[in-house]
Amino acid sequence: MTALNRHRPAIAFVLVTAALDVMAMGLVIPVLPILIEEFAGSASTAGWWNGVMVALWALMQFVFSPIIGSLSDRFGRRPVILISIFGLAVDWVLMALAPNLWWLAVGRIIGGITSSSFTAVYAYLADIIPPEGRAKAYGLVGAAFSAGFIAGPALGGVLGEWGPRTPFWVAAALSALAFLYGLFVLPESLPKERRMAFAWSRANPLGAFRLLRRHAELTGLAWVYFMLYFAHHVFSAVFVLYAAHRYGFGPLETGLLLAFAGLLEMLVQIFLVGRVSARLGDRRTMVVGLVLGAFGILGMGLAPTGWLFIAALVPNALWSLALPTIQSLMTRLVSEREQGQLQGANNSVASVAGVISPLFFGAVYGVSVVAMPGLVFVIAAVVLLGGAAIGHFAGRGVAPASRS
Repeated sequence: MTALNRHRPAIAFVLVTAALDVMAMGLVIPVLPILIEEFAGSASTAGWWNGVMVALWALMQFVFSPIIGSLSDRFGRRPVILISIFGLAVDWVLMALAPNLWWLAVGRIIGGITSSSFTAVYAYLADIIPPEGRAKAYGLVGAAFSAGFIAGPALGGVLGEWGPRTPFWVAAALSALAFLYGLFVLPESLPKERRMAFAWSRANPLGAFRLLRRHAELTGLAWVYFMLYFAHHVFSAVFVLYAAHRYGFGPLETGLLLAFAGLLEMLVQIFLVGRVSARLGDRRTMVVGLVLGAFGILGMGLAPTGWLFIAALVPNALWSLALPTIQSLMTRLVSEREQGQLQGANNSVASVAGVISPLFFGAVYGVSVVAMPGLVFVIAAVVLLGGAAIGHFAGRGVAPASRS
């Protein structure tokens, strides 16, 4: 019996929780800017405040991801995951009742902290899945994320017809449902003898980064992780603006395209990650995913027509081969006691990319939109190819997972 089958109830909880949490976040995407503008009083002020909200969320992820990961190494994964999910439900209620922008800002801070529980979720999987099965397991979690991302914004747009606060209440209900589900079905995955004492030297973001500097291979893979997230944030930064400017796509078309992109990534993570990794190994699968994803993003930047732009989303989705295999490689470079700390450090790396990348691509797009609007996608493709080159050499020192 494989580890995936043996721990089916716990893995099912992880997948359902991931989908519900991402769906809850996606629910508010169509209405949060509307609520911000309602409080701000003007579109220009609302744009500034929206940027502040995004930055606050990412900053909290950067600061608290290693703390959550280290707490899960000390007290176990189950209490940390459940408390975080409950806190997220409370956060959605707080935002649904928000009377002003400052209340919304507090809500984004709480949301950034409680969403850091994904570090404990990934550590949970590392506890119960042997190294040879982790790429497939992480791929399934990625697929759950994609499913939530597909359903959340679409449902949020429908619910927003009943008012901009309605999606927040539904998001709170989804998070509460996930909490109750986990309360009854989620066992602890980390035995007491494998737990590690909590230390601020490891739990702060800089301390977590020290873990990533411990091995040359781990440092290299962390850079690949950063470059992957940095490149892919071109979507959140300029996708809607670029599609509208160059191809004349409206909100409906761009929304459907984002859902289509999420669907493609989900299919890759469900059907390809495990099979390709079993055949090529994690390192080669990571490199192949980065290279093919780079060609897809390059095609999006150079496509002369809307249909070719849409077609480029297909190879772009193959970047999804890289993320779970990077994580699988990294888990084999630290001890079982440090899995939570590792996932916290990884989440902080992703958060740094999430703060820097949209600002960078937004600025580049602003100065190049007239002469070369696709330049941002070309740069993103170059970044992914650079990540593939680093990953090719960094992953060589990782012992291959045994496959029975």
